[in-house]
Parts: sequence; C-alpha cells; structure tokens
Amino acid sequence: MRLNSLQMVNFRQHADTRIEFDLGITGIIGPNGSGKSTILEAVAWALYGMPAARGTRDSIRFTRAGARAGVRVELDFDLGGHRYRVVRGLTSAELFLDGADAPIANSLTSVSELIRRRIGMSREEFFNTYFTGQKELSVMAAMGPSERAQFLSRVLGYERLRTAQVLVRDRRREIAAEIAGLRTGMPDPEAVARALTETRERAETVARRLEAAEARQRSCQEVLAGVAPRWDAMQRERDRLQELLAELRVGESEAAGMKRDLERIQRELTETATARAELEQLAEELTPLADIAAEFQHMEDLAREEGRRRTLTDAIHALDEDLTKLRDRRERIADAPQLEEEVTVGLEAKRGELEQAEGHLEARRTEWVRDRQEAETKRQALRAQYQDLREQRERLVAAGEEGICPTCARPLGGHFRSVLDLLDGQIETVRVDGNYYKLRIDQLEEMPDDVKALDEKRRATFGDVGALERRLAKVQLAVQEMSQVARDLAAKQSRLDGLQKELAAIPGGYDDLRHAELRLEISRLTPLDARAARLGAQIDREPQLHRERDRVMQAERELQATLGGLRARRDEIRFSEADYAALRAEHERCTQDLRIAELDAVTARGDVENARAARQAAEDAQRELAKIQQRLLTLQRDRRIHDELDRAYSDMRTDLNQTLRPEISELASAFLTELTDARYAELELDDQYNIIVLEEGVPKPVISGGEEDMANLVLRLAISQMIAERAGQAFSLLILDEIFGSLDEARRHGVIELLRRLQDRFEQVILITHIESVREGLDRVISVRYSDETGASVVEQSANGVTLDMIETTGMLEGAGAGD
Repeated sequence: MRLNSLQMVNFRQHADTRIEFDLGITGIIGPNGSGKSTILEAVAWALYGMPAARGTRDSIRFTRAGARAGVRVELDFDLGGHRYRVVRGLTSAELFLDGADAPIANSLTSVSELIRRRIGMSREEFFNTYFTGQKELSVMAAMGPSERAQFLSRVLGYERLRTAQVLVRDRRREIAAEIAGLRTGMPDPEAVARALTETRERAETVARRLEAAEARQRSCQEVLAGVAPRWDAMQRERDRLQELLAELRVGESEAAGMKRDLERIQRELTETATARAELEQLAEELTPLADIAAEFQHMEDLAREEGRRRTLTDAIHALDEDLTKLRDRRERIADAPQLEEEVTVGLEAKRGELEQAEGHLEARRTEWVRDRQEAETKRQALRAQYQDLREQRERLVAAGEEGICPTCARPLGGHFRSVLDLLDGQIETVRVDGNYYKLRIDQLEEMPDDVKALDEKRRATFGDVGALERRLAKVQLAVQEMSQVARDLAAKQSRLDGLQKELAAIPGGYDDLRHAELRLEISRLTPLDARAARLGAQIDREPQLHRERDRVMQAERELQATLGGLRARRDEIRFSEADYAALRAEHERCTQDLRIAELDAVTARGDVENARAARQAAEDAQRELAKIQQRLLTLQRDRRIHDELDRAYSDMRTDLNQTLRPEISELASAFLTELTDARYAELELDDQYNIIVLEEGVPKPVISGGEEDMANLVLRLAISQMIAERAGQAFSLLILDEIFGSLDEARRHGVIELLRRLQDRFEQVILITHIESVREGLDRVISVRYSDETGASVVEQSANGVTLDMIETTGMLEGAGAGD
C-alpha cells in the first residue's frame, strides 16, 4: 500500500489542507497539539469511517466552520497494482478506481466494506500492521510475560482461536445446562404410562354413566309432553278470567269516578246561582269606582309635579348662593393683572442684582482659591527641592574631598568646602521660602471678609428673588382664576334662568287631604272589584258546566251497558282453582324430574369431556417424553463434539505458539542487526515471552531504557511484517507515531538509517514526531503548526530543505465542502 495525497476540509483543526506523499522517509514534525496525529486520523477515517475516529460526528467538524459547513476527507492511494481515490463526508462516501469518473461504491457502508476486502485487513489489523506508536511500545515494555503472549496472539490473529474456543466452551456449558434442565423437568416414564391407563378406564366409566343419564332425560321428557297441553289450556282459561276481572274492576272504578264528577258539577251549578245574587249587590257599590280611579290618578300626577317643584326651588336657592360667592371672588381679584405687571418688573430687577452679586462673588472666590493653590504648589516644590539638596549634601559629606561634583561630575578636591557652603546657602534659602509659603497657606485657609460679605449679599438677594417668584406665581394664579370665575358665572346664570323657566311651567292645584281620601276609597273598593271579577268568571262557566253534566251522564249510561256484557262473559267461564292447583303441582313435579335428569346428563357429559381431556393430556405427556428423550440424545452427541473441538483448539494454539516465537525472533533479529550495526545480532523470545538480547551470542542480562525501546521497536516491526505477509499484501507502508521515546540522539539517527536501509521492504515511511533534530535524515518534511489567529493548522511541505508549498487553513473559508 502507498499513500499519494490527502486533502482535509473542516476536519478537526484542518480547515482546508492538502498534502502530497512520496516514497522514502517523510517526517511530520510539529509541536504537541498542532494537528500532526490528526493527519493520520484522517487517513484511517477515509478508509474505515467513524469506527477509526475519535469522538463523535459533531466533534470532527472544524470548530470555526459554519453549522452547515461540510466535512470532507479525500485520500489517494495505490494498492495491488490499482490506484484508488476515496472521498468521505459525515453522511456520504465514494470510492473511485484508476481515475474513473463513476464511483465503484457510493455509500458509507459499501465503501468501508469494499476497502476492507481490497486491503484484506480489518481496521484493528490495519492499525496493528501499518501503524506503530510510542504508547504501544511503552505498553509492550510494561507487559508481563503472559500479557505479552496475549498481545502477540491478538495482533497476529491467533486470538481468534481463543475466541473460538471460548465460544465452543460457552456452547458446551449451554448444552450441559440444557441437558440438566431437560432431565430436571422430564416426567417419570412409569407415571406417564400409569396416567395413560387410568384415564382410559375413567373414560369408559363416565361414558356408561352418560348413557344412563340420557335415557332418564328422554323418559322425563315423554311424561312432561303428556302433561304440558292440559297445563297450557288451564293457564289460558285462567288468564282469560283474570283479564275479564281486571276490565270489570276498571269499569267499576270509572263508574264511581263519573258519579263523583256529576256530584261536583251539581255543586258548582249551585254555587253559580249564589254568585249571581252576590254580583248584583256588588255592582251597585262599585258604580263610582271608575270616577274615583280617574281622580286618584290625576292627584298622583300632581303629587309628582309638586315634588319636582320643591327640588327645583332648592336648586335655584343653591345657584343664587354660588353666584353671590363668585361675584365676591371676582371683585377681590380684579386688580391681579396690574399686580402681575408690577411684580414682574420688580423680579427682573432683583434677578439682575442677583446675577451681578454672583459674578462679583465668583470672581473674588476664584482669586482666593487660585492664591491658595499657588501657595500650596510653591510649598510642595520647595519641599522637593529641599529634600534633593539635603540628599546632595549628605552624599557630598559622605564622599569627602574625593567626591564627584554633582554639577560637572569631576572630583572636588579643594573646591569641596565652597561647594558645601553653596549647598548650605541654597538649603537655607529654600527653608526660608518654605516658611513664608506655609504662613501664606495658613492665611488663605479661612475665607476673606470681603468674600464673606459678597456671599451674604448674594444670599439676601437670592431670598428676595425667591419671595418675588412665589408672589408672582400667586398673582398669575389669580389672573387665571379670573377667567375661570367669569366662565362659572355665565354658566351658573344660564342654569338659573333655565330652572326658573322650568319652575314656572309646573301646574298647581294639588290637595293633600283629597289625595289621602281618594287613596283610602281606592283601597276599600279594589278588593270588592277583584271579588266581582271572580264571581263574573264563575257565572261565565255555567253553560260549560251544563254541557259537561250532559256528557258525563251519557258516558255513564254507556259504561253501565259495557259492565253488563263483561259480567255475562265472566259467568260463562268454568274455572276451578282446586283443579288449577292440582295440575300445577303435577306439572312442576314433571319439570323438576326433567331438570334433575338434564343436570345429571350435563354432569356426565362434563365428566366425559374431562376424561377425554385427561386422556389427551396423558397421550401428549407420552409424546413430549419421547421428544425430550430424543433431544437428550442429540444434546449428548453435541456435547461430545464440542469436547473434541475444545481439545482441538487447545492443540492448535499450542502448535501455533511453538512456531510463533522462533518466527518473530528471526524477523526481529534481522531488524536489530541492521539497527545496531551488528552489535546485537540476535533477539529471542523465551517460553515466557521475555525479550532476550544476545550480544555476540551471549544473553545480555541488563539493557538500558533506550535499548529496551529499540528491542520493542524491532519486535513491533517484525509483528507488522508477519501480519502483512499473512494478509497477502506487500508491507510497503510504515507509519511510526512518536516512537523515539527515550532513545538518545545517536539511536534516533540509527533508527532513521535502519529505515533507510530497509527501503527495499518499506518503500514509504511516515514518521510523526515533535523532535526537530531528526529533520536532517529525512527525505521529505511536513511541518505542522497551529495558528492562533485563524484557529487552524498550518502545513508546510519541503524536500531537502526547499519549501514545496504552504497551506494555511482557516475557519472562514467560503464554500469549503458545501455538504457531506
């Protein structure tokens, strides 16, 4: 297998990276976290899909890519004389053969399966063959003998024999468990045979009992058939008599009701005659009721108008009072406009005085503050100058006549005393000036008297302005109130005029005493009028009562004729209760005998069915016993076969392990000889799978950490070659990830030289490392670094120190893989 090119779009930290591979030794060099191992992860992902990647689909996408940006890896490689190009995304995959335009597979599953078949290796076998990493070498070094044997068996495929043997043993245990379960649940053959005999005998017994019960049932049915016609005729005769008696009772009840109706109608006719006499007396007394009611209604209307008169009078009185108050208020605020003008003029003058006073105060206060700040600044500067001069004098005194002049930087010599006096004079001058400014600051600490006077004047003027502003506000409110008072006067006067007109239109003539008399008379006559209305309604019903009396009398005559016919038909029926009771007892006895016979027959039939079911269950148990016995024979035969398979797998694994160690030792020794320039010519695996390095044919008891890594490396290379040869592929590609580990500089270059001498076996070697010193011995270098600005990896390819191309991947590429 040979890699030609790889392109990654939005894969991990590679936004858009393309790498060209070539024969020889290619190094992928860069710091940790720059994206070196991601390149090899992309190769494995293109070949085998998601099982070969770390994390989930979401974690594969470049973090700065858009939410819908596509993820794509395109790998071009040679295998078995053909050239393949696989293009894989998160949801799609295509595989092209020998530059064809149409893919030979176009789905995730089909592409992965076809590549697996063409390479001849599963994903685990591919990684155990072409890939070797420092972590794996460290793991091998930390393994014990048994763990190392299991590791070798696993990577070489021998572990499949162990897996198969485990499956055989699991199946054997399942067979044994099933045999034990069958034997536990298998019924006793003697009990099954005994149950079958008993159920047959029981079936014959209940069949004879059923035959006798059915005979008794037929006999009872014949007896009941002879009694039933006479019983039915007797029941029909009795039912006919009952119906006639019921009709007679209903008719007699209706006749009694008609008699009561006639009595009621006669009472109502008598009451109607009495009502007519009473109504004639009431008519004379109710004659003046209409006139009284009309006069009373007129008085009611006048009473309502009188109440309205009082209400209007009260409203007019209230309006008069409001108008008087409004006129008084208008007179009090009549001079408000003139006062507003006067107060406004005075306020403007006072505001001018206040503005002038504030200007004088601010100017004088600013002058005072400026003098005080200037004095403080001068004093602070003199303090700093005084401190500097004191430090110069102390340094000069400490240095003596051999000191350096602070001005010209030359030795003082005889000028020491004059310079010292000069400094003392300057110090004294600064001290005197400082005392002056201190007194000046103390003087300026308190506000001057003229500033205080100006501030008092400003405050007094400010108070006068506030008083005038408040008076102006009151006067302005009075001016506004004048307009409102005028509007209120007009509105209330208009309202007063309307009320007076309305009062004048109210009619007079209301009499309280007459109104009361009419109310009493109406109260006395109203019940009499209601009584007369009821008596009139009662008299109006008299014709209806006469018609109803005639109808009831006619119905009574017809009902008496009907009752006579019913009594004649009743007398014709010849029915005896004694004969009916005797025949009913005979019929009930025959029915009871038949019911008992039927129950016996039903019970016998149930027993027959139960016996038949029990016999069927016994026969089923006999057949199930035969099936279980046959299944036990089959399982026992299968257990013997799995016993033989277990022994065969054990023997096969023993034979393979006996040939495994010599073959691996021979291949590893050849690599070790070339790596160490024949210093160590042989490497062996003893029967405990311990690594033994031979120096001039003698086992070396102690080896260094670098030599141990070297031994593990050649052992891993030998294992990879064995897997490739057994897969039927030429072992031309080798990928080593951070394998230098604890190797020193010489050993690192020795590994590179070994790989170079082994180019007849490994045409293409890819080294991943963060060690820059191995760059010299490589045919081609792919430098990888991480860009903080773009958040992506930057890949630079070079050969023999000459840069071929540079691709900086960014997360802001437009159109980078529009879809998966």
